[in-house]
Amino acid sequence: MNALICLVSAAYSLLSVPAAWLQAVDSIDANRIKAAVHYLASDELEGRDSPSNGLNLAAQFIAKSFDRAGLEKIIEGSYLQTTTYKNRRDIEGQVSNVVGVLRGQDPLLKETYVLITAHYDHLGKNERLDGDQIFNGANDNASGTAGVMELAEVLAKAEFRTRRSIAFIAFWGEERGMLGSKHFLESNLIPADKIVAVINLEQIGRTDDNEGPRIAAVSMTGYDYSDIGSLFSSLAEASGIKTEKHTRNSDAYFGASDNIVFAQRGIPAHTICTAFMFPDYHRVSDHADKLDYENMAKVLRLIGLGLLTIADSEKAPAWNLDNPRAKRFHDARSGGN
Repeated sequence: MNALICLVSAAYSLLSVPAAWLQAVDSIDANRIKAAVHYLASDELEGRDSPSNGLNLAAQFIAKSFDRAGLEKIIEGSYLQTTTYKNRRDIEGQVSNVVGVLRGQDPLLKETYVLITAHYDHLGKNERLDGDQIFNGANDNASGTAGVMELAEVLAKAEFRTRRSIAFIAFWGEERGMLGSKHFLESNLIPADKIVAVINLEQIGRTDDNEGPRIAAVSMTGYDYSDIGSLFSSLAEASGIKTEKHTRNSDAYFGASDNIVFAQRGIPAHTICTAFMFPDYHRVSDHADKLDYENMAKVLRLIGLGLLTIADSEKAPAWNLDNPRAKRFHDARSGGN
């Protein structure tokens, strides 16, 4: 492996991937990811509905992972940003976002953040069904959650630090209308004007897309809405994973996950997935044994390199004003100027 790989990106000019970054992402472990998914998608957690005991068990599991990694706590000595939620069936209980920070090293830029996020909730259980009643949600979205946990593990233990800070966040309530991410942004725990980008992980474990196999490739929602899409594409050589714009779904699904909450505040924010639609989507058969963990580890290497590139750059990502679909998101931050 070369000590330095130089890559060309239209948005970021000449990119250099340091050997230390490559070494860090090469330590991503498929077996560790698999173990996390198998617990999060186990029957014990009963589908991680919002609110539920299973959701709280998942939050505690993620928080313990962040603690082992040594992430900074920014919520009064806790990783849990807890609130109360009553669902449509009048079930009320505590729900929590899980937040940990890897502090940057630049005296000024460390006060700005890149967010790597995923939702860890799912659909719970349906006692009216015969047989299997639990929506385990392995790919949707234990896969993305395990990805955030794994990136926290390897990047927190690396010997280097990026200029900007990185926040690792697992949201509750995405399946109920992006409620956890909305609560996070409204709480001002990390002010919106301090967030330069959000990379959201969703359904990164299944390679059996309904349109055909998806190996060594990912899609990004709103791929050409900002310069983040071209940045990730430029990392194909270093990661072995290509980033693509799906001709239909890239735009159609831009508003379908937690990234949209941040985009509506003007923050460049995208969701990365392996398969937009897969055979067990929102079915009780979305089980952990159907994920491709080796491919998932490779995907996370790409995501890790992209995350590090944004977090270490003095230049913040920007909306693509040549794309009319991006204008309203740009204007949300700039006040229309």
